[in-house]
Amino acid sequence: TRDESISATASQAILKGICSDGGLFVPNEIPKIDKPLQELVEMDYQGLAYEILKLYLNDFTEEELKYCITNAYDTKFDTKKIVPLVKKADALFLELFHGKTLAFKDMALSILPYFMKIAAKKNGIEKEIVILTATSGDTGKAALEGFADVEGTKIIVFFPEDGVSPVQKLQMTTQEGKNTCVVGIKGNFDDAQSAVKSIFTDKDLAKKLEEKGYLFSSANSINIGRLVPQIVYYFYA
Repeated sequence: TRDESISATASQAILKGICSDGGLFVPNEIPKIDKPLQELVEMDYQGLAYEILKLYLNDFTEEELKYCITNAYDTKFDTKKIVPLVKKADALFLELFHGKTLAFKDMALSILPYFMKIAAKKNGIEKEIVILTATSGDTGKAALEGFADVEGTKIIVFFPEDGVSPVQKLQMTTQEGKNTCVVGIKGNFDDAQSAVKSIFTDKDLAKKLEEKGYLFSSANSINIGRLVPQIVYYFYA
């Protein structure tokens, strides 16, 4: 979104999270779906996810994408349909709360850890990926739940100490997983998000981490791997 001369493959963009100039990675073009809507209507959520994700994440193989989708959209959702469409009176509601943390963010944060795992392998990265995330409440828990005990990753979530609900605070501070860490900060969500962005663009820190075998990435919606899976449920609806 800043310097158009900087480009990356989909897997590189997912690993980096934010561009080195502080801008966001966006697709070169918005792809057109290559199947008629009538055909899409008959697919289950996993099948539809493949048809859409393959157009954006075009350096992932069919096998790699299907591995991510199968592992993300499984029995951790309490309904087989993943996102049921429910009719009440003359309105239709798409239910996005059937994931582990009851937040719509489970839709993307269930699959992001698998994208990262494949992307690291694809790019020959053997470093441990450290996910830094700022939250106003629901992203934090969904990200912690998604990355908990995922091999080759650690996750650190920053939240405003006095700016989340008691339920959200408890959800985060009681998170299980050997690779998870939660930090309450003084300030609001914007302070947390700005601090995370400045950490990402700190070249000296990145160098120090690299020497110790770590690589920073993000699970916030600054990461294209967070945004693309959300397109799927619009098509589903």
